[in-house]
Amino acid sequence: MNANSEDSVAEAVERELQLLSPAGRSSRELAERLLDPEFTEVGTSGRRWDRESMLSALPAMQGASEDGPRFTHSGMTGTVLAPGVVHLTFETVLDGTRARRSSIWRKLDEESGWRMYYHQSTPVPEA
Repeated sequence: MNANSEDSVAEAVERELQLLSPAGRSSRELAERLLDPEFTEVGTSGRRWDRESMLSALPAMQGASEDGPRFTHSGMTGTVLAPGVVHLTFETVLDGTRARRSSIWRKLDEESGWRMYYHQSTPVPEA
């Protein structure tokens, strides 16, 4: 991986971690900066989310409260799929529930920076 690719992955990881944090989940302003205008998600429940429905629901979801359960993550890796497109994969645990996650981040311009274009969360059954 070249330095530019490493920088792209590092920026996407940094923004992914912001979305997993209580501050990123509870602040609509921050979430708006992190979610692409064409954002979609298939959540752990199988529900399909668009940008507006996610922005509305995010502050009430688990992981949004400073004094509530928080996401822990492991195995986060990224790959540049094309210039301006990064794919991240990792696992999370939130309040005892494990999920495998996949995110696609894209950078349309320098002003908006990296934004999450697509996210999928798949529950991991208990062993």
